[in-house]
Amino acid sequence: MPARMTAAAFPETVRDQLRARGLRWTPQRRLILDVISEAEGHVTGSEFVDRCRARDPDTTPSTVYRTLDVLEELGYLAHSHAADGREEYHVLPVAEHAHLHCSDCGGSWEVGADEVNRLVRALRRDRGFVVDVAHLTLAGRCGSCEAKRV
Repeated sequence: MPARMTAAAFPETVRDQLRARGLRWTPQRRLILDVISEAEGHVTGSEFVDRCRARDPDTTPSTVYRTLDVLEELGYLAHSHAADGREEYHVLPVAEHAHLHCSDCGGSWEVGADEVNRLVRALRRDRGFVVDVAHLTLAGRCGSCEAKRV
């Protein structure tokens, strides 16, 4: 949801955009939007399915995932992949960011695009490789876990 949009306007705006694409506005989609609008941070697709099913046990995973795909196309959320490969959705991302993942403790931290910019620029300059920062996860050990190894 763009920062200027209120939570109350979110479902109606999305409804209008779905209809403009020839897609139906269904009670299931409304439920999914309600669940998404209450989420913060990183949420997996299966967590979205579980949250929807807690409200309506008849919710199908395929409907949730298709709706997540459409909402990503519309810019209301973004997905990335955690170090373990699972897909995570960033609800209402404020800015593009990468992730650090500690392989010892399992901790995960966001890294702003400006912090990884030097690496991204070097890869483009030296290799002609354009990095999709939203899908960048660097695995290693956090400072606390590294200190325990010494």
